[in-house]
Amino acid sequence: MTVRYDGFTVDWLGYATARVETPDGYVCYTDPGRYGVLDDYWAKDGDLVLVTHDHHYDSDGIRSVADEDATLVIYEGVDPAGIDRDVEPIADLAADYEVVRVEEEDELEVAASGAADDATVVDPAATVWSVPAYNDPDGPNANADGTVPHPKGLGCGFLVALGGKRLFWPGDSDALDGFAELDVDLFLANIGGGGIVSDEATAAELADAMRPELVVPIHYDTFKKLEADGEAFAADVAARSVAVALDERSANQ
Repeated sequence: MTVRYDGFTVDWLGYATARVETPDGYVCYTDPGRYGVLDDYWAKDGDLVLVTHDHHYDSDGIRSVADEDATLVIYEGVDPAGIDRDVEPIADLAADYEVVRVEEEDELEVAASGAADDATVVDPAATVWSVPAYNDPDGPNANADGTVPHPKGLGCGFLVALGGKRLFWPGDSDALDGFAELDVDLFLANIGGGGIVSDEATAAELADAMRPELVVPIHYDTFKKLEADGEAFAADVAARSVAVALDERSANQ
């Protein structure tokens, strides 16, 4: 079921992959691929593709969604050489697409053509801000010794202005207090929990503090450790007078 929101469409394709299309047809994908979620999916319509960290880097997934003129915004810490899966070096992607590496707190303007050059972009199709995203060593996803699956610096989240709205995808992160200070219209909430990311309750609390126009939960039920109750999350968010929509059918097809 495609979620429709003020001329936008939002489709959760599974795991961390969401497709967001603006009213004028500009398409953004978050963390495409892995765990079979893009098997037989070759839309190749993405103008902007965002990759938050190593765990979500999937070169085949990127190629399945990216238009030939796409801009790929990939966190600087992503290192295919250290990934124990069969993935391409980022240099190979850069031979076919515009690739921009960003650090934890960068700002990037992306032209409609897919070019990304702050010096020449006059009317950007999108503006991308990277934000720190991680598991707090003193937080709910920390082990007894303070180690976490996503330490600070491993990845980032993305705030994206496109089509007159601001989309926020936190990547694999706790529901950090600083997120509530962001100006967000569409919140792609990470609710899988499992000692990996924020769970339903903390994501709902963040949605309440953030007060976006719409919340769409993703990154859950892909495998057992990420099992979560999307309907219970939606009920919790709605009870806080925040609009929420589920797209479970798309993710489970």
